[in-house]
Amino acid sequence: MKRGWIKSISIAAAVVSLMSVTTLAEQVVTSSPAVIVDNRSVSDVVKLVDIAGKQRMLSQRIAKDYLYIGKKVAVYKAKKQLAASLKEMADTHKILVDSINDPEIKNLLSFVELSMEDFQATAHESFNLDNAQLIIDLSESMLEGSQYVVDSLKEKVNVPESKLVGKSGKQRMLAQRIAKYYIAYQAGIKDKNTIDQMKAAVAEFAQVHKELMANPSNTPEINRKLNEIDRLWRIVYKFYLNIEKGGLPLIVFNTTDDITKKMNTITEMYVALSK
Repeated sequence: MKRGWIKSISIAAAVVSLMSVTTLAEQVVTSSPAVIVDNRSVSDVVKLVDIAGKQRMLSQRIAKDYLYIGKKVAVYKAKKQLAASLKEMADTHKILVDSINDPEIKNLLSFVELSMEDFQATAHESFNLDNAQLIIDLSESMLEGSQYVVDSLKEKVNVPESKLVGKSGKQRMLAQRIAKYYIAYQAGIKDKNTIDQMKAAVAEFAQVHKELMANPSNTPEINRKLNEIDRLWRIVYKFYLNIEKGGLPLIVFNTTDDITKKMNTITEMYVALSK
């Protein structure tokens, strides 16, 4: 398959769960035929929002790992993470295909399946600047497709819980997006767009974090977890904004992974509120 065509396509594929895909499948997919979203309970659709939302994160994480491997930073951890993420991408895509029969979403998921082949192939190729730029372009297309699925599912259920899960889950993606653009600049993609995208991701994370901290339906445990992130964020966001200076790729890798992990836990707590 020719990989170049994907650059011109604005909607694509995506991805995946940090948790056990098998567990998520048991929670969402029943023995009945393909699930009609409108006929599902609120909690089931909210779970699907979470699953689809993790695809946004993995679209960024896979590209980040490829770039870190190419830059020879945190290579062992990045290789292990990349392999796990690529597998989860395929497994979780199947969960979504089996769980949704809305024609519009299903059509996008069919295209996602084709697009995933290019993403997977590029992730296994040797590092060079052309492949680095290509995997960034692919991750952007896949992010757009993932966001479309999330937004479509939220419209189907239209309850506060789905909006909270969508918003909280997006923080996982933004953390990985920050690391992706940080290492992209250090790897040689030193254009204005790289800097602008980094700064935009930092600004959006800060804004959504503030909104989540102020959410009146937070449980004490959710507030405790958000405060943990808040203490870390107040220190590390300055490192991220220093993208042009660089010099801290390992710190960026580890702190953004830590934030992603914490936000994943918080998002699961928001999912539990829908029960």
